[in-house]
Amino acid sequence: MAAEPPVLPGAEEARRWAAEELAKPEYREAAPSLLDTLWRNFLDWLQSLDGSRGDAPSVPAIAIAVVIAAIIAVSIILARPRLNARTRQAEGVFEQEAPLAAADYRARAEAAAAAGNWGDAVVDRFRAVVRNAEHRMVLDPQPGRTADEVARALSVQFAAEARPLKWAASTFDGIRYGNRPAGSGQYQEMAGLDTRLEAVKPASSASTGTVPLP
Repeated sequence: MAAEPPVLPGAEEARRWAAEELAKPEYREAAPSLLDTLWRNFLDWLQSLDGSRGDAPSVPAIAIAVVIAAIIAVSIILARPRLNARTRQAEGVFEQEAPLAAADYRARAEAAAAAGNWGDAVVDRFRAVVRNAEHRMVLDPQPGRTADEVARALSVQFAAEARPLKWAASTFDGIRYGNRPAGSGQYQEMAGLDTRLEAVKPASSASTGTVPLP
């Protein structure tokens, strides 16, 4: 069966589609002033296509559709850098306030798990892993460090746990910043990783004979 030809919008329909698409918050909030100017000019142009001006030639629907697609594409390109910058700023392991001790994060995680708040429990248990590594001087405290950076750094010191560390970082980001659901199984995995890392000497200490801080 032959495919049906695409439906092309009229001028009024095209104007409505464009207005609805480009009025979305992600374009308006993230776009620079240049996009605002393009937006206003584009709306003025669309107004000229409503047929109210007797001396204005009609514009084919396909041309309107092409222009709309081009405007939306430019909007995405201009808005993406700022949206990505916001995402990067939101990827830190810790909140803005001073981090707690590892024991405090573990206590919060256990309390959250007991209440069935598995997302909070997993997030705080990962933070306990990071704080414990900083306390043991396996990691230098670094504001804004991301979960992926933690996993890469700790994988050097705990090579046998490289895969679980990568999983832990991905799980943390997915729950904390991606609204991914969590369950008891994920919490048990994160707690197990925390316990194993606590019991193992990092590679630098093993090679030099020094004992990490408890």
